[in-house]
Amino acid sequence: MGRKVTVATCALNQWALDFEGNLHRILKSIEIAKQKGARYRLGPELEICGYGCWDHYYESDTLLHSLQVLAALLEAPVTQDIICDVGMPVMHRNVRYNCRVIFLNRRILLIRPKMALANEGNYHELRWFAPWARGRQTEDHFLPRMIQEVTEQETVPFGDAVLATRDTCIGSEICEELWTPQSPHIAMGLDGVEIFTNASGSHHVLRKAHARVGLVTMATAKNGGIYLLANQKGCDGDRLYYDGCAMIAMNGAVFAQGAQFSLDDVEVLTATLDLEDVRSYRAEVSSRNLAASRASPYPRVKVDFALSCHEDLLQPLSEPVEWKYHSLGEEISLGPACWLWDFLRRSHQAGFFLPLSGGLDSAATACLVHSMCHQVCEAVRSGNPEVLADVRALVGEAGYTPQDARELCGRLLTTCYMASENSSQETRDRAQELAQQIGSHHIGLSIAPAVTAVLGIFSLVTGRRPLFAAHGGSSKENLALQNVQARLRMVVAYLFAQLSLWARGAPGGLLVLGSANVDESLLGYLTKYDCSSADINPIGSISKTDLRAFVQFYAERCQLPALQRILAAPATAELEPLADGQVSQTDEEDMGMTYAELSVYGRLRKIAKAGPFSMFCKLLHLGRDACTPRQVADKVRRFFSKYAVNRHKMTTLTPAYHAESYSPDDSRFDLRPFLYHVGWPWQFRCIESQVLQLERRERQELDGVD
Repeated sequence: MGRKVTVATCALNQWALDFEGNLHRILKSIEIAKQKGARYRLGPELEICGYGCWDHYYESDTLLHSLQVLAALLEAPVTQDIICDVGMPVMHRNVRYNCRVIFLNRRILLIRPKMALANEGNYHELRWFAPWARGRQTEDHFLPRMIQEVTEQETVPFGDAVLATRDTCIGSEICEELWTPQSPHIAMGLDGVEIFTNASGSHHVLRKAHARVGLVTMATAKNGGIYLLANQKGCDGDRLYYDGCAMIAMNGAVFAQGAQFSLDDVEVLTATLDLEDVRSYRAEVSSRNLAASRASPYPRVKVDFALSCHEDLLQPLSEPVEWKYHSLGEEISLGPACWLWDFLRRSHQAGFFLPLSGGLDSAATACLVHSMCHQVCEAVRSGNPEVLADVRALVGEAGYTPQDARELCGRLLTTCYMASENSSQETRDRAQELAQQIGSHHIGLSIAPAVTAVLGIFSLVTGRRPLFAAHGGSSKENLALQNVQARLRMVVAYLFAQLSLWARGAPGGLLVLGSANVDESLLGYLTKYDCSSADINPIGSISKTDLRAFVQFYAERCQLPALQRILAAPATAELEPLADGQVSQTDEEDMGMTYAELSVYGRLRKIAKAGPFSMFCKLLHLGRDACTPRQVADKVRRFFSKYAVNRHKMTTLTPAYHAESYSPDDSRFDLRPFLYHVGWPWQFRCIESQVLQLERRERQELDGVD
């Protein structure tokens, strides 16, 4: 009969410019797909070179090495008798395109260029590639000699076409094209395409999985058909973490779900599905059939190959599955932890160094390292040889096998409480208790002598000694005295990261972890070049509100009572003198706004694209019952004044795991100025005018009441 097809899709942990490793992982995925009986294999976007090459796409080396890998794939025995769909950059008539190269038995069937490029937020594909603008058209692509020698082809079709095998029709769309208003799968489905493939390079953002799964299932619910989604996974070399979530869907239901967070470098999903289910599903949707009868045809590349077997009556079919979503706490515990693992093993450092203050943010960061260790132990227990080899290389013991997260954490994480004369015994105890419970190697030290020495130099030169406000000093003196403590902590952190293992007789150095959350970065509530200046920051794009939810989740999941004490404590920088031994400074009082309010302002500024006046107008309605118009105006003025005066700090912000779409990261994501007119005179005057009008109207309404 020949109507049941087995298809495979992948999630691969590719790494920008790691052509050797990328080739190995692609070959392994094809091997697994064939072992599972698949006759078609789909891989992630730009998998040959790695998605995150960025300006390396300009280099001829990147194109050359991609072609060399393609030649190796074409020649590999494992790629025979299976349609392989791989991603790479291709130069066609002196224009670079982001392409799928689809081949079978040493012959290229089609090069399909991406038609809708991702060019917002973290993505800048229009910087390196051109979109293919000629829908339903192809032209001849002249292959370079190194490929001609393998395929014995001079030219191959290049453009917007579909594959017609003996038993079905296959059409490609690439990542962003699924998210566009007129996705190619709509027109392809109306022209009879039954299997849609999507090669993605889609990064993790908290709560994003729902949207991705919804798009895929809706595509097949409306149009019928089989949909394969492949995705990159892991840290490709920068702030983004690609979270897998490969899937196979048919007629609005999911038939295979890949892991969203995993330390496995290669994951292959397969499903065996009946093409007649697609045809019968489409048959009864008369509106779809009416549109299909008027559809413009796609060029078809005929392929003398079948995805099904002739006798398949007894072949079992895959069953639908219900997609299992992670809770917010699970997402935060898994995503940044996987990113930390990739960063650690690929940087060849021996572990992490974390300044642990006893507060929520650094505690959350410590928990993420503990979570990383837990995932490493789980991967080793499940028989992952790559993870075991990596962890042995990190600890420098060829026979080592990690037993549990706490033991491994003691080897990979060094925490340090750096007390000043303004530090409380309570935060010191909280830091030590958490370190003991997660198993980190913990150091307690005092930076007071260093602070005294630096201030002594200043006094020696100027003849003056600054005072805290509590002791009669000015606000300028008060701020300078806070900053010198914060910056000295950074100096001490890097010193210990470089030499603490040496002092313990162990080789290697440590990566310094930062722990400033996205809301503090947004407002600039951090000292430039203090402990926020680190090598990487796993929580730098996570809101304080979400971090609290994560710490609560992790306290319950791992039975860490120290976290409950940390959750109950007010957030404080502890940079001002204590009052009778008690903390006299809190973050929210310093900032003049709550963390919950900051999250709202951040989303309005970045996601809703609101300037001061627009933010005032939106907040007026959001906070109608809680605040007067003047109070709203005061909050907006305070936020934008603080944001503007501190925006320069974003130019030095530690590279942070990207988890939230209102991140203020200056380098890649939030391309706004860092030198502002901090008074915002025109904008604030517009706000004041509206406030006066509203107050005048309110008085008139009150005067009219008997």
